[in-house]
Amino acid sequence: MDAFPAYFPLAGAKIVVAGSGEGAEAKARLFDGSPARLVRVEGPEAFLAGTYAGASLVFVASSDDLFVQAAATAARAAHVPVNVVDRPGLCDFTTPAVIDRGEVVAAVGTGGASPMLATLLRNTIEARIPEGTGRIAALFRKMQDEVREALPDLPRRRTFLRKALEGPAADAALAGNMEAAEALLRQALSEDGPQAGRLQFVAGRGPADLLTLRASRVLAAADVLVVPPDVDREVLGLARRDAERLEPDEATPERLIALVGEGLKVACLITAAPDPDALRAFAESGLEVEVLLAAPQG
Repeated sequence: MDAFPAYFPLAGAKIVVAGSGEGAEAKARLFDGSPARLVRVEGPEAFLAGTYAGASLVFVASSDDLFVQAAATAARAAHVPVNVVDRPGLCDFTTPAVIDRGEVVAAVGTGGASPMLATLLRNTIEARIPEGTGRIAALFRKMQDEVREALPDLPRRRTFLRKALEGPAADAALAGNMEAAEALLRQALSEDGPQAGRLQFVAGRGPADLLTLRASRVLAAADVLVVPPDVDREVLGLARRDAERLEPDEATPERLIALVGEGLKVACLITAAPDPDALRAFAESGLEVEVLLAAPQG
């Protein structure tokens, strides 16, 4: 990627919009309803570094080239990142098209190359994210400490959370019934038991769009990945970034059996047929094994 997306906390943050016109108004509207403190400045005040002291972000908008250059220089003198509307070459960061669902915020950026494309993509994604999605995030934020205390083991906690995100507690939060959502999540937490591990082999030779939907979900859910050196990078991109990764020579049958015995989901990316001897060892151990290949072409 050419630019790294990051999220700045807005609670108590000072955001400065310098300048006037539709560009400045549009940037100011981004923070409507947010907990940030929005400061608007025009005229000579915009050329003073002290105006921007303590700010988290600065936006500069004007049709006057001298104004934007002077304001941007002053903001940088205060060590604050600057976005200059419609002038990518003067920007420390660009403004993405934002999808706002409260606790859930998604953004689409093109590095300033095509704001219209970013907007079109945002509209497509926005239609697929229900309005109540932020309430689900708020539920899990509120219950975060309880879940961690009840499930100190990280892999087991992740498994519980993935299941809960598709369960009745999340449905209740989405519908706006937060009291019921909390009760349902606590009930699920009290009933949670040890999870069964699983070993799954997934075709790792591309293209990634030939993977079945089930194979894609397996990669997204795996706690441990076995990654051969010739695996397709696009296929690997479907996996969780925080999954533990093993090289094939580390993934002995004994080690894989032990990992599954701990309740972990192990996905072995393969670029050739699985080793028959290894499959035999897994079968003799009573392990649940599944082989997921690419969808046929043509």
